[in-house]
Amino acid sequence: MRVALISHDIYPGDGQGRVNYELARYLLSQGVTVDLLADRVDEHLVDLGATWRPIHPGGQSVNLIRVWRFKHLVNRYLDAHASRYDVLLACGVVLDRPHTVNVAHFVHGTWIDSPFHAAHRHRAPQKWYYRLYSLLNAHWERAILHQAEVVVAVSDNVGRDLVQLGLPSERLCVIPNGVDTDEFSPGPSRRAALNLPGDVPLGLFVGDLRSPIKNLDTALRALVDIPDLHLAVAGTLDGSPYPSLALDLGVANRTHFLGFQRDVVGLMRSADFFVLPSHQDAFGLVVTEAMSTGLPVIVSRSVGASCLVTPEVGIVIDPPDNVEALKTAFTTLASDPDRRAQMGRAARETALNCSWSRMGSRYLELFHEVGAPSHSGLSQPASKKLA
Repeated sequence: MRVALISHDIYPGDGQGRVNYELARYLLSQGVTVDLLADRVDEHLVDLGATWRPIHPGGQSVNLIRVWRFKHLVNRYLDAHASRYDVLLACGVVLDRPHTVNVAHFVHGTWIDSPFHAAHRHRAPQKWYYRLYSLLNAHWERAILHQAEVVVAVSDNVGRDLVQLGLPSERLCVIPNGVDTDEFSPGPSRRAALNLPGDVPLGLFVGDLRSPIKNLDTALRALVDIPDLHLAVAGTLDGSPYPSLALDLGVANRTHFLGFQRDVVGLMRSADFFVLPSHQDAFGLVVTEAMSTGLPVIVSRSVGASCLVTPEVGIVIDPPDNVEALKTAFTTLASDPDRRAQMGRAARETALNCSWSRMGSRYLELFHEVGAPSHSGLSQPASKKLA
């Protein structure tokens, strides 16, 4: 089988890039011939046998012109070479032609209406650029997704958004993202090295601290009335409003802002539970990473990975800004070490069933179902294959 994996980044530097990288690595391990049509590629994949066909390498940010030009260049390449592939695997708005599978990591068509959209946080002209960026991507997204034989959503939340936009449910399947269960595994605490208190219950938040979308403010408000609980916060602090908010709420002495952290595994091993009450999050790899490390998790229903969080492994709150619900969840986990330990073991077991290889095997199974021997990029109706 020969697969063309089409995405701007196939590089483990961010969430989608990491998923693309791990999928490519798995396919190569199974003897699949993989061509990477991308701007950035981790050279390790080339060492493993992948062929990188650069689109316009070197760019670090995905802007409106780059999105349009990427589609144009990919279309031109496939006009000449599409017949060599059994599967054309596209990630979102990266081409404009019939293809086999499109993976939806994010849905522009619903994000544009969110009150947390970047257009609401900037002044002109940035405000108008962000809105134009989403409007055009939403327009391209609708057209491109309807040209895919099958659309893969990375979470139930993304799947619901796609159906809301008019994608027939029979052409949709959900394959959750994976996690490195070897890298993210239980281990010794590093609280002393991180200057964190060793004798208190400690929650952990990891995420963007410059945008309200990850909803740290609700976590800080819930912390106010739980005097024994501390919260470690990892993320870039430049331009963040949250240290000041913690001070205003009177929880600055129990909120430990650690800045950007490379050793996320060590940080997770030092915590008692993980919290991510995002207003919107297509998946949230950090949730499954915490579960794999053996942490109970508290997430909002708006986090895509919440579909994996059962009462045995964590607590799901809804809506995200429900301070009382989050306060109750904090109290439940902070006050019961035995329950935390039990939930952490269950979280680890759940994560073991969500490994990168498990994710890759589900994609490969799908490819065998939809891959057309004629190399046409289209075969029998997806509803028949996915039934």
